[in-house]
Amino acid sequence: MRGMRTVGIRLLVWLGLGAWTALAAPALAQEGGTGSWTQATADLLAEDEVFRLVRRADGAVAVHYVWGDPAVVYEVGAETGKTVYAGRRLCILRIKAKALPPRSKAHVQAGATFTALDVRIAPGEVIHADREAPIMILMPRLLSHDSTGPDAGEGLHIGRLFRRLWQSTGLYDMIARTGTDWSIGLGRLVMMLVGGVLLYLAIVKQFEPLLLVPIGFGGILANIPLAGLAGPDGILQHLYAVGIESGAFPLLIFLGIGAMTDFGPLIANPITSLLGAAAQLGIFAALIGALVLTHFIPAIDFSLRDAASIGIIGGADGPTSIFLASRLSPSLLGAIAVAAYSYMALVPIIQPPIMRWLTTDKERKVRMQQLRPVTKVEKIVFPVGITLLCALLLPDAAPLIGLLMFGNLLRECGVVERLSQTAQNALINIVTIFLGLTVGSKLSADKFLNLETLGILLLGLIAFAFSTAGGVLFGKVLCRLSGGKINPLIGAAGVSAVPMAARVVNKVGLEADPHNFLMMHAMGPNVAGVIGSAVAAGVLLKALS
Repeated sequence: MRGMRTVGIRLLVWLGLGAWTALAAPALAQEGGTGSWTQATADLLAEDEVFRLVRRADGAVAVHYVWGDPAVVYEVGAETGKTVYAGRRLCILRIKAKALPPRSKAHVQAGATFTALDVRIAPGEVIHADREAPIMILMPRLLSHDSTGPDAGEGLHIGRLFRRLWQSTGLYDMIARTGTDWSIGLGRLVMMLVGGVLLYLAIVKQFEPLLLVPIGFGGILANIPLAGLAGPDGILQHLYAVGIESGAFPLLIFLGIGAMTDFGPLIANPITSLLGAAAQLGIFAALIGALVLTHFIPAIDFSLRDAASIGIIGGADGPTSIFLASRLSPSLLGAIAVAAYSYMALVPIIQPPIMRWLTTDKERKVRMQQLRPVTKVEKIVFPVGITLLCALLLPDAAPLIGLLMFGNLLRECGVVERLSQTAQNALINIVTIFLGLTVGSKLSADKFLNLETLGILLLGLIAFAFSTAGGVLFGKVLCRLSGGKINPLIGAAGVSAVPMAARVVNKVGLEADPHNFLMMHAMGPNVAGVIGSAVAAGVLLKALS
């Protein structure tokens, strides 16, 4: 357990025939109704290195924190006197232990319906293992109803009223929590500023505005104190559970991308698919780089799954990055998504110097033959064939490839124009809004404001550079093998930033020869890169799941 970043215990209680069961093997221990230990009044339901669950004499369940190191309460999802339904997150504790990685947290989730008799912790509070009182006491419920009686209320006092009003403000909460753990106090303000920076880059500098606008605003919403928008009952958490944890949003984005993509240039010149594969070099370079940083920098601790999630940034494919990170390393999702889309917007700045450095003026002037016409039958058979091939050879990549190719089939078959237009416009636009907001909800201070985020940004840049270099170098190989008929520049389009990478290739080619138009030739490896990044994600998912 000490090697894990997230530890947790699910309070799974089965009520029936007077029997209690839990995930851990039952053992006998006792706690009296007032907190004292007696042999005849309580049962130990479950225990691990973090929590102990004890059934009291009155049938309630007491939850004790038993880890040897102190913990900071990050979030409390239960409230005294309120019903806690199965599946609800009760609390999140940040474990303060040198033996654990910096992102270690304990998540407590209810596995049955309870009434919270007493919740004795609050956000920002530090709890210790030597604390005798439980952190909360829960009473299992067999029946619930909404009947209420009149509330006697309490006498109003103007001083108490204004004090409660002040304590209910986000400003008070931010100040109060900063003294315990700055990341849930002042850190929230810093993250709101980070969200503002993302909005500035998207609106003023036009860096991937379709994603960075909702990501930036989602980051602001998630860090508003006391609002709970990203909490257990918040709209952002519900959207995250439905769209990101299930993988639905990235897959639907792929469907829309498929409906907008013309695979004609790839079909007309299939050898360019090799350039799309070669441009995935950056994925594995960044993966190795993440492990190297972990080895040499103590403050950075990337597991192999983290490294794979970071490496996929090199594919220059935002939905694929989000899909893989949500599966392998959810805690890094926000930083990975921001890095992926930021560097996609910087493709016109990152790629040209590398392309010029690795090619000669003569190679940049190579003119390629006009592509042959592609028949409608070829365009229809292509998505079906690729889907079947992927399903047979790499089933883990089938969701990404399958939705991509289904969208393309809607475009090319010619009989479902309404569905094709919906996928290209309404569907992908709606999903993009929700995808950005939910990714932004993961921009919390403890996960973003650390050296690991700087490492992710650095590795993302390295990944893009290696992907570009890999494509160009393999383009030089194909240029030699083809007798000078393939321009090496189109290898840089192998990263799946469609169609930005192809436009950059065309621009650099025109600088060398004003009459050398490479746009259509570059689209072949560009769309091949989309397939290549999805396949790479499938390989990593299969290897590390």
